[in-house]
Amino acid sequence: MPRMLEMTNVSGRDTDACCAPLVREPLTADEAERLATTLKALADPARLRLLSIVAASQNAEACVCDLTEPVGLSQPTVSHHLKVLTSAGFLTRSKRGTWAYFALVPGALDRVSSLLATA
Repeated sequence: MPRMLEMTNVSGRDTDACCAPLVREPLTADEAERLATTLKALADPARLRLLSIVAASQNAEACVCDLTEPVGLSQPTVSHHLKVLTSAGFLTRSKRGTWAYFALVPGALDRVSSLLATA
């Protein structure tokens, strides 16, 4: 018959303290996946600049034609970055004539900020 060993507390800490109860609900797997996608969209300097330019523009809206020069990237590259930001829920896109306009989604940055503040 196997012999049971006695557990001793060598650290001097209360063993119950290592398993402190949660004080709020942690992210679910789906929430973590969505947040990771959101953070990946923001984890690019060009996208952060584009988002900043749109947010700083009148009515938090800018034409794609006004976004290529400030970031120093080609129009197809800027369009790709804008598509990623739109898919992540930070921008909306509307077409006016031949130009696409991008507007900041109200509260999108606040949602990320609040998630990070509680994470």
